[in-house]
Amino acid sequence: MSHSPTTPKPIAYLAYQKLADHFDAHLATKPHNAYYERPAMVAIWPELRGKHVLDAGCGPGLYAALLLQRGAIVTAIDVSDRMLELARKRLGPETNLQRVDLSQPMQMFADASFDFINAPLCLDYIEDWRALFLEFHRILRPGGGVQFSCGHPSFDAEYYRTQRYFSVEHVECTWTGFGKPVVMPSFRRSLQETIMPLLEAGFQIRRIVEPLPTEDFARSDPKKYESLMHRPAFLCMQATRS
Repeated sequence: MSHSPTTPKPIAYLAYQKLADHFDAHLATKPHNAYYERPAMVAIWPELRGKHVLDAGCGPGLYAALLLQRGAIVTAIDVSDRMLELARKRLGPETNLQRVDLSQPMQMFADASFDFINAPLCLDYIEDWRALFLEFHRILRPGGGVQFSCGHPSFDAEYYRTQRYFSVEHVECTWTGFGKPVVMPSFRRSLQETIMPLLEAGFQIRRIVEPLPTEDFARSDPKKYESLMHRPAFLCMQATRS
């Protein structure tokens, strides 16, 4: 999938193109990823051996590598060309990697193509979750699951000092944790707008996790560890296709 000069690029495309190499270099040890979000996500994965898994927003391929280690048959997708290049280096030529914009219909995937969708920290860049979860429902087999992580609505409302909590709101912040500062746009939403699109699309929620940081996080960044022990920054959810 390519962008013509007249087609708007996805909201975070340019930021991730700029960030990709620094992101790849720090992802394995950056505390909020390595010692907070990723352990929480991996801990609630179901048995995936032999299952067809879509790794959505795969970035440089770290999650896809973990899925392959679990014996999953992985299709990894991302909107950033550079992220996909880095994922190819990590995963090798045999892994199915595709450039996909999650804000658009996923016409490249047939109905009931996957048993499980893993979508870590990528849905905050999608404005319309109702359309997205309907697509996830379509491409999942009956009984298949979707699992995602996102910004915690409570944390984000305070962080962005929103005056429009009940709206799906375009926001921006400056990331400094991956080397050179990058302005990152995303969408902030309420708890209702986090849960209801999933239910309306025909999913049953199985797990909701407000992660706790690991001891490795405490050793890496004691101050932020203490903060996260008292208030979550991320939310993880797992649901099943009815």
